[in-house]
Amino acid sequence: MTQDQKQAQRRRRAGFTLVELMVVIVIIGLLATVVAINVLPAQGKAMVGKAKADISTLEQAIETYRLDNLTFPDNAQGLQALVTAPQGLSQPDRYRQGGYVRRLPKDPWGRDYQYRRPSTHGGQFDVFSWGADGKEGGEGEDADLGNWQS
Repeated sequence: MTQDQKQAQRRRRAGFTLVELMVVIVIIGLLATVVAINVLPAQGKAMVGKAKADISTLEQAIETYRLDNLTFPDNAQGLQALVTAPQGLSQPDRYRQGGYVRRLPKDPWGRDYQYRRPSTHGGQFDVFSWGADGKEGGEGEDADLGNWQS
């Protein structure tokens, strides 16, 4: 092999061509797009699912509170009544030691769940999240999620 052939061979092995780099970048871009299209909607569904599970847990805790204390927490006591015994219970010895939940969860968007008694949706009480926008009403991910929904 001559000296010129050796240098030409070294140059060919020295790096990638611009076309090869562009092909790799386009492939990575396509893969990232496919992943983003498939993952982002699933995240929204997962957040709604978590909110519904939390609401169900809080609803069961409120029902257990009512069975033990013969009344629902009022609006002033709110969900905090599930963690610590509220002042003014008629029979404080009936309150479950340790509370009805260890701690109050935050909704998937980082805000507190809401409690309202009496219900504005036909039940005894409402436990709900304002959704992604943190405001009453809305559609899609911004829609309110509550125990009145099945």
